[in-house]
Amino acid sequence: MKRRVTVKYFLGLMAMVSLVSCKTENKEAVADATAVNRDLVVDLGDTGIKIQPTMYGVFFEDINFAADGGLYAEMIKNRSFEFTLPKTGWIEPNSDRHSYNKESGIMSVVKYAGDAQNHNYARVKVNNDQGYVLINEGFRGMGVAKDAEYKLSLKAAKNSGNIQRIKFQLLDSLDNVLGETAIVPESDSWSTYESKFTASKSEMKAKVKITFEGTGVIDLDMISLFPTDTWMGREKGLRKDLVQLLYDLNPGFLRFPGGCIVEGRTLARRYQWKKTVGDIEEREILVNRWNTEFNHRPTPDYYQSFGLGFFEYFQLSEDLGAEPLPILGCGIACQFNTGELVPLDELDPYVQDALDLIEFANGDTNTAWGKVRADMGHPEPFNMKYIGIGNEQWGPEYIERYAIFEKALKAKYPEIIIVSGSGPFPDGDYFEYGWEQLKQMNAEIVDEHYYRPPQWFRDNATRYDSYDRNGPKVFAGEYAAQSVAIASPENENNWDCALSEAAFMTGLERNADLVYLTSYAPLMAHADAWQWTPDMIWFNNLESYGTANYQVQKMYSTNAGTDLLTITEDEKTLIGQDGLYASAVKDSTTGELIVKIINTESHPQALKLTASNGNLGNTGTVSTLQSNDLQVVNSFESPDKISPKESTLAVSNGMVEVTAEPYSMNVIKIKIL
Repeated sequence: MKRRVTVKYFLGLMAMVSLVSCKTENKEAVADATAVNRDLVVDLGDTGIKIQPTMYGVFFEDINFAADGGLYAEMIKNRSFEFTLPKTGWIEPNSDRHSYNKESGIMSVVKYAGDAQNHNYARVKVNNDQGYVLINEGFRGMGVAKDAEYKLSLKAAKNSGNIQRIKFQLLDSLDNVLGETAIVPESDSWSTYESKFTASKSEMKAKVKITFEGTGVIDLDMISLFPTDTWMGREKGLRKDLVQLLYDLNPGFLRFPGGCIVEGRTLARRYQWKKTVGDIEEREILVNRWNTEFNHRPTPDYYQSFGLGFFEYFQLSEDLGAEPLPILGCGIACQFNTGELVPLDELDPYVQDALDLIEFANGDTNTAWGKVRADMGHPEPFNMKYIGIGNEQWGPEYIERYAIFEKALKAKYPEIIIVSGSGPFPDGDYFEYGWEQLKQMNAEIVDEHYYRPPQWFRDNATRYDSYDRNGPKVFAGEYAAQSVAIASPENENNWDCALSEAAFMTGLERNADLVYLTSYAPLMAHADAWQWTPDMIWFNNLESYGTANYQVQKMYSTNAGTDLLTITEDEKTLIGQDGLYASAVKDSTTGELIVKIINTESHPQALKLTASNGNLGNTGTVSTLQSNDLQVVNSFESPDKISPKESTLAVSNGMVEVTAEPYSMNVIKIKIL
């Protein structure tokens, strides 16, 4: 998108006004230095409303190469030759444009005998001593960091002849060697070989070259390469910088594994959690449902290895200090695709999967699924409290299936809180029907999704003010302002979207007696392999950054507080009057007042903030996100373009004066005496 920014200075006799005009196709944002004066009052008295520890969380879905090629740090694509086209990701550079003899050898894919979930392996035949070569291209290349250590592992079995040595090299885009190691295959039965080596320089799009020395036939499987510096140093673990971004959000929950990915385009391709636990080698690979969903970004090489499976999701939740919130299919494939249904009298296996998941998460080690968890290295239960049934299903088909799940789960595990869904839209017939039925069923928490323009979010800061307090609680499970249109490839994570979400979130916080969980979506996107925009965190093979939307989420989640307070102007709630939105909480652990103020107007707003029913300390701080350019975005080149700036505040005679700059989000923190 092209941007044009013009700056004009007007000097008057009494004052100087700075005018910044940020123009895009159909939008003009003007920052006017003339401040509007506002008198605000925070009531420090107890409202009796608690901010739930789960108020601000994260929603992970394997879209945009967020798992394989992203959070899961494996660098080899199609490591076990299980893709539908089993040579995907593997290149045999035995052609005239390479120096390798094209008669030097060949790779074939062979199927194992038996019913194992790992179906295929590679059989390499080396014909001469010219050095037969295989290349793995990685996930849009491989990110290699200078002086970083990498661990190679593979399974091999010598079939015939005498393959004496297999050399592994990391190459840059010019085929320069960045690091190498080798293994000596010794056994004619399947054996695991491992080696470590260090990279000599950084490269964004490296590849692995495998060279065979000697002649003969050798079988290979589970060819794997990981950085050793993963999150918490776990072997074959998660990418450290991406988990750190999640950890810094201080999330109250982690929702996984999706999203539409739960449902599958067809029931046969749905997400089945039992196939994602146990030995990594035996986790059955699945084509990713986002691989060819959008014509603008087809990714036919997008699969799920499930190296990041349900055990790892629970483990990540524990690492983050977040409640695990798994979502399971309800026997309906994605209704935007096939809408395939499981007959009600055949639903028992799906319900049993949900019951078994609770046992896997919480069961004693003498239970069948509790033992599986213990055998994976976690004998202690994960203490799961929530489970979601269905994602964005709608209509009677969903309600009647949900009722069956709800009855069975509550009969065996009455303490588990069940999250239900209201469909894919925040209004309309599907939404109204879902809410009506779920309310009659005394559902506990209803998941709402909204992908709408920025103005919708500003207009809907009052959305939950009139909801029935005697009905289900709300999970704002997926939301993001769309700068162009839903799922448009032209969407941007610009400041206009993020600021509008910040304004909307004051309404979520003000209704904390009803809204118990919230999460932006989608969470992550690979810069070279995305399908959907906008997204909260962007990464490439070496770098990552949080968008302006990430910074807004972080300002809320790290300043969540524990108790809701009221903030008013002229005894009226601030819900966007003259573009000003606000919410206030108390943090009983730190003894602080926390006020969030969002100014969506082009002029500054001079605020005088006083407290009733209590006293404030003498100093405080204000953290601010601000830009006069509503189209500005964070990027790899400028990851901190929109990031918090902190300053101190003085409190005089129980009052603090602060200016909310144009287009700004401000978090004020003051000790309560």
